[in-house]
Amino acid sequence: MDFNKVIDRHNTGSLKWDFMTRYFGEDTHELLPMWVSDFDFACPPAVQEALTLRVGHGIFGYSERPQSYFDSLNSWFSTRHQLEIKQEWVCSIEGVVPGLSLLVQMLSQPGEGVVVQGPYYGSFAKIITLNGRQLLENPLSEDPVTGYQMDFVHLEMLFRTERPPLMILCNPHNPTGRCWSAQELEQLLTLCETYNVTLLSDEIWADLLLPGEKFTSVLHLGARWHSRVISATSASKTFGLSTLRIANFLIPAPALREHFLRRLDAHGLDVFNALSVEASTAAWQHGAPWLDELLDYLAENRRWFIQQINEYLPWARVVPSQGTYLLWIDCKALGLDDEQLKGVMLDVAGIAPSMGNSFGSAGKGFIRLNMGCPRAYLEKAIAGLKRITV
Repeated sequence: MDFNKVIDRHNTGSLKWDFMTRYFGEDTHELLPMWVSDFDFACPPAVQEALTLRVGHGIFGYSERPQSYFDSLNSWFSTRHQLEIKQEWVCSIEGVVPGLSLLVQMLSQPGEGVVVQGPYYGSFAKIITLNGRQLLENPLSEDPVTGYQMDFVHLEMLFRTERPPLMILCNPHNPTGRCWSAQELEQLLTLCETYNVTLLSDEIWADLLLPGEKFTSVLHLGARWHSRVISATSASKTFGLSTLRIANFLIPAPALREHFLRRLDAHGLDVFNALSVEASTAAWQHGAPWLDELLDYLAENRRWFIQQINEYLPWARVVPSQGTYLLWIDCKALGLDDEQLKGVMLDVAGIAPSMGNSFGSAGKGFIRLNMGCPRAYLEKAIAGLKRITV
């Protein structure tokens, strides 16, 4: 696969490329978009072939997930992550965020708290606050050498004083790229058990690891925790299928699972997109070699970009990570507030990053850059960033 190939995404309805004016107030064609976390690569050829064949059939009536969908999903987890899941655990919905939103409605009451760990994905805050719940932040503590760590002391204080029914975990963590270890997850779940908290684990980045790193799901930790864990997964982030929306919530506990399925029925979410099902199935069945090549390319992108930062950008510090294709960069040495930092990125560097303050107060002074693009884009980004001086 030629990941260096530049594919023009303008005029395709791309949020990342065609709608920057809405979010940044700049001419779309003047800025290099490095904000939305989707690929600038074509999806796997096997997925394209499967979609072409399905479109050629020409009939798009009501669809369900065939057995091949479940078999390919189960095989993927078994071979890729050494995780055996049961078919009855699989509850599908159009996207991870909609599923998390339903679970917030289902498992908490208006006014109750839901814990997130800052810096946090902005959609977590949205689904908590717009559903009338209270966002409770457990900020991660940062070690400049090892990266981010969970602050268990503060978390227990939140659990004890606020008595939240829910916590949303991101693993691997967006935006920092931290993959949580089995030991950390055990400690977290022990606290959840003590204070009767259900843990919703967004694991959509699980396949996108750096060389030598390992992903541990909450489901790896065994049946002891099944009554209080839900894992949210999808092929979309892994294979560049974000607009072909289907996600799988893996819910081992029968009562939780039946409750969730009833909520899906109540919202009329029990019909599935035929193309989404086809794309995910083909990706799991045939996409492993493509993904292995991609991971090598992404690792080299990251290595090269960090080398350039270390050599030419004394004001930037990249936070260590184990997964995702995102760089979380500390820019506080520039001495700018977030609005000034945004202006410098747009007007001097000519790039559109994800601004760190959009990830909560813990993200102030940071930017997030997407490495999921051809090297030519990274070269352009570095050229722009070099124009920024302290």
